[in-house]
Amino acid sequence: MLTIFYDGNCSLCCAEMNHLKQLDTNEQINLVDLHDAEALGGYPQIEFTRGMALLHGIYNGQLLIGLEVTHRAWNIVGKGIWVAPMGWPVIRTILGWCYIFFARYRQPISRTLCKIFRIKKSSCLSGTCHEK
Repeated sequence: MLTIFYDGNCSLCCAEMNHLKQLDTNEQINLVDLHDAEALGGYPQIEFTRGMALLHGIYNGQLLIGLEVTHRAWNIVGKGIWVAPMGWPVIRTILGWCYIFFARYRQPISRTLCKIFRIKKSSCLSGTCHEK
């Protein structure tokens, strides 16, 4: 079981979580919105501020951070081919830098892309994403 701690106020983050849950036919992924204090309270090892800075996950008791979470999640839902390059040394380093940039600026990036592509914003509550 993989538990993912994500920013439920980020439309792109919600879109990815929603897509993952649709593909998660074996129910191997649990989603926890970092803004849901009650749900987050069950995970004392996850600090809100750090979770908001970089994606966090727990897989079989092991803490995963950043692209490790994404890589594991897409492998779990059978789409590992999409994320295989994340495991290649040089590509992993470059993608790591890109991810850190994205994580830092995900809110403005999300707003801009939603405007450009006329995507309806979503919000996520208790692991379920809804259009606003």
